[in-house]
Amino acid sequence: MATLEYGKALRDYKTSTGSVPVYGTNGPIGWTNKPLCPFPTVIIGRKGAYRGVHLSPSPCWVIDTAFYISPKQPLDIRWAYYQLLTQDINGMDSGSAIPSTSREEFYRLPVKVPPLAVQKQIADVLGTLDSRIANVQSTNICLESIGQAIFKSWFVDFDPVRAKAEGRDPEGVDEDTAAWFPEEFQDSELGPIPKGWRVDTIDSVISCVGGSTPSTKEPAYWNPPEYHWVTPKDLSGQSTPVLLTTERMISEAGLKKISSGLLPEGTLLLSSRAPIGYLAITKIPTAINQGFIAMPPAGQLSPEYMLFWSHYNLDTIKQHANGSTFMEISKAAFRKIKLVVPPAQLVNRFTQIAQTVLERIAANERYRMQLVNLRDTLLPRLIAGKLRVPEAEEALKEVL
Repeated sequence: MATLEYGKALRDYKTSTGSVPVYGTNGPIGWTNKPLCPFPTVIIGRKGAYRGVHLSPSPCWVIDTAFYISPKQPLDIRWAYYQLLTQDINGMDSGSAIPSTSREEFYRLPVKVPPLAVQKQIADVLGTLDSRIANVQSTNICLESIGQAIFKSWFVDFDPVRAKAEGRDPEGVDEDTAAWFPEEFQDSELGPIPKGWRVDTIDSVISCVGGSTPSTKEPAYWNPPEYHWVTPKDLSGQSTPVLLTTERMISEAGLKKISSGLLPEGTLLLSSRAPIGYLAITKIPTAINQGFIAMPPAGQLSPEYMLFWSHYNLDTIKQHANGSTFMEISKAAFRKIKLVVPPAQLVNRFTQIAQTVLERIAANERYRMQLVNLRDTLLPRLIAGKLRVPEAEEALKEVL
């Protein structure tokens, strides 16, 4: 049906301005000027503990840590991609010191090949879902960038203050909001800041709490699972700054073992170690483990404000960390970090904007999760021939 072709080493793909994508064992890694594979293909990781499967819809270059597929018969390459997603590629091993995909074992994979027309239909259904998922992710990136841009303009670059100081009307700011910005700057220990604003420590303007892990040796702390319990792992795979669910839950008895208890919806989570800097606003009440500094919605600066402040001041936060095995910022060190505190009216106005943005992101993320669940349900059944395409198309209509 197809052969596995070796990729080839390539230099300068990280700095190239070419338009041909370069793939490695875990996906796109750069660009080049001419393709090694002159047709759309599926890339399969050849070396490494995790060897991914990736679709290149256009000609590409594949480096020497990966294979690419060359069809020997008419084949919808998108269908081949989805077919290979159902295979345990990482379970294949050539037996070498470095985990590697064996071509011989790959060629022995059992594959049920439908007619080309059916391949296309299956790929169209799954591809439609993947396209919609990608569109939702792009929308969320744009929404988050809007919040970041407003925060940077108002509270990092002080654009409205600079405009008023130069006798100009602030751009992109309504008249009522513009009135809350002063027309001049004053000196501070953090440099020039808008007149009337102040410098303070984090512990003076917000509440910070930590969490813990109930003993895993005590089943009563985990069963029955009643309350969400979040660890940095829950944030590691997130593409949005909102937390909608957690991998694990704890019982009432387990919750009583955590001094900070059940934190309310709208709490900001900042991972404090391994690594420092995962950020999310909770959209569910949740308890936390010891890997977080949590900021509930109770201070002068809202969790939404601190979300974007932390994004722009992550280097400052990391500078206050220490540790021998891994870097960690303690709650005590975090609380002593100094920051500029704007007037309450501006904090409230920005919070309103940020909450609207984050609500839209959360709604989009719930929809994305629904699409992902549907795709992951349909994919193995379509590939195995256990679900007919018309039935899958009906399921698709319900969510699009």
